Amino acid sequence: MPLIIVILGVALLLLLVTVVRLNTIFSLLITSVAVGFAMNMSAVDILKSVETGVSTTMGQLALLLAFGSLLGKLMAEGGAAEKITTVLTAVFGKKNLPWAMVLTGFLVGIPLFYNVGFIVLVPFVFMVCASNKMPLLYVAIPLLAALSVTHGYLPPHPGATAIALTYKADIGLTMAYGIVVAIPAIIIGGPLFGRMLKRIPTNPPTEFFPEHNQADRKELPGFAISIFTGLFPIILIAFGSFSHLIFPEGSSWLKALRFLGDPVVALMIASLMAMYTMGIRQGKSLREQSASVEEAIRGIMMILFIIAASGAFKQILVDSGVANYIADITADLSLSPLVLAWLIAGIIRLVIGSASVAGLTAAGIMLPIVQAGEVTPELMVLATGAGSLMFSHVNDPGFWMFKSYFGVSIKDTFRSWTVMETLVSVIGLIGVLILHWLGH
Repeated sequence: MPLIIVILGVALLLLLVTVVRLNTIFSLLITSVAVGFAMNMSAVDILKSVETGVSTTMGQLALLLAFGSLLGKLMAEGGAAEKITTVLTAVFGKKNLPWAMVLTGFLVGIPLFYNVGFIVLVPFVFMVCASNKMPLLYVAIPLLAALSVTHGYLPPHPGATAIALTYKADIGLTMAYGIVVAIPAIIIGGPLFGRMLKRIPTNPPTEFFPEHNQADRKELPGFAISIFTGLFPIILIAFGSFSHLIFPEGSSWLKALRFLGDPVVALMIASLMAMYTMGIRQGKSLREQSASVEEAIRGIMMILFIIAASGAFKQILVDSGVANYIADITADLSLSPLVLAWLIAGIIRLVIGSASVAGLTAAGIMLPIVQAGEVTPELMVLATGAGSLMFSHVNDPGFWMFKSYFGVSIKDTFRSWTVMETLVSVIGLIGVLILHWLGH
């Protein structure tokens, strides 16, 4: 019965958005309340779940989106994005730009959370496509596939690390196996699949796809200062992530680097730096740049509220106990432990929308099998992580972030984003099974 309610809830949401044409925010909130009541949740519990889902999502993304949008806008108006895309095109060639995005997404995706990588790097994709007149999703999907796979498979990302700790897997060996599995998943789900998306129309908000104005600046900035400004938040976050390898726990340097490496702090500092490198150095006063700040913040408000409302829907599904129901009906299936871990994580992801909840719930269910020594823990981490990426759709805030940033319809979001996530999940499982077969 809970699965039927979830399916009906998703159908109601799609009906409200695509047929009734109701605003997406209202559609998500109405569906959240309806599913909550259908799951026998009390009105008080529904309100608490909605508030928790909205506040958690907003708390994680509000400032990230604001500073990420501002940094992208300042770099576009200052000419940095134009300079970077010009150099990238010259180095890799227009034909190979999707592969350049794969490399960028993979290297940047290791130290960064998925959402942070998305917010920081997507403006570069916009500029690359604008300068070279290339289809947006053709270039974007390779980047997002790389970010998604590194987020789902590889420590030190929180989800993959938590699963590895649950299974007591070796982190280094998990990363080594993960890179082997990640490469074909990224190639197939990224550049190869991206070729099929060239004709999908996109309409990103102008705030994220600004046109540069040569008259507003002295000249294009140098490549070194342009790339340094764009990568500065990534550098800070990377230092924060790996500082424990250099400094002892409790040291002042470790605390300072972790503070500076917080994604919000890093993006704020990078935005302030961009006001100088891309503004004052380019002949724009702080007063003139204040308009850019206001436009950047104003442009993300609708996107932010849509993502927050989707967080409410996800939280209703989590709090209603659907994950426990799925665990009960799948735990006794007679399948390979690797396939079973992937399947349980995939079903929970499909129903609830949260990759982290899916992965950790599946890990808890499969832990006794791992403890019995029936399968390699490191491969179980990868199988579970791959399953947690499966079939992202309307109950996943990432689905709405993709839709809103790239300005695509719900149908085309399914055709692009959802299929890409499913591809990297399935290819990941196949890679894990091949490694398991080679090891026996």
